[in-house]
Amino acid sequence: MGSSKKPPAKFLVPQEIIETKILLVRDKKVMLDRDLAVLYKVSTKRLNEQVKRNLDRFPKDFMFQLSREEFENWKSQIATSNSERMGLRRKPHAFTEQGVAML
Repeated sequence: MGSSKKPPAKFLVPQEIIETKILLVRDKKVMLDRDLAVLYKVSTKRLNEQVKRNLDRFPKDFMFQLSREEFENWKSQIATSNSERMGLRRKPHAFTEQGVAML
């Protein structure tokens, strides 16, 4: 007789949450590494390590790093009092839809 085990439930993130994480940078809709790391339940450091190991899979139209000006503008919009503790010392990577799919 067959097993009565149920298939594992899929982890779904509500669309509204994802939509709040999409930014417009350089006329492209992107998501930042730190937000993707939260969605994938890994640390930002780990996500970026994996990307670095597979850089050939992430051309410029898949991913780019924010410029200093873009980074400062983004930091001012999130209104945090202690950017050092919030992990905002490095310019984040921005992933386009194709880059997110590649992750």
